[in-house]
Amino acid sequence: MEAPAAAQGPAEPSGPSSPSSVEITVTSPEQMRELGRRLAKLLRAGDLVMLSGELGAGKTTLTRGLGEGLGVRGAVTSPTFVIARVHPSLGDGPPLVHVDAYRLSGGLDEMEDLDLDVSLSDSVIVVEWGEGKVEELTEDRLRLRIDRAVGDTTDEVRHVTVTGLGERWAGADVSVLAG
Repeated sequence: MEAPAAAQGPAEPSGPSSPSSVEITVTSPEQMRELGRRLAKLLRAGDLVMLSGELGAGKTTLTRGLGEGLGVRGAVTSPTFVIARVHPSLGDGPPLVHVDAYRLSGGLDEMEDLDLDVSLSDSVIVVEWGEGKVEELTEDRLRLRIDRAVGDTTDEVRHVTVTGLGERWAGADVSVLAG
């Protein structure tokens, strides 16, 4: 199955809430999980994280690390066939809602139709393949684009571009993710 083309989202904001961004090179799946663990330290309830990249780029691996960093229950696996999984917190942190929007065609209405048993504002929401589908959930979001060599390759190198959008991320130092 070929990956869908990423839809173009709304224009990037300019001015005081301009995007903050960092590029990170990851050379192994363990480094991708570690990036997820570091990312968890920046997140709080109500945050939306959009992940994009080719099939096999490492979106779910990053989300596994994020789940470890947030201290949530359950193995984080790809929700491709169930579309969304809720991982409750094992402590006092927010639950993780992991969504795979690959098969979704709409935006907020379809997200609400998933009948998640948590309030989206009380959770950290990670959406794979969410570009052009979930931006209307909030203007404040963190976008991670994972690029890798395509074709028949065993190259583990990934280039991750992290971009913070909106007031929530305007003053945030996402460069701490570079380790």
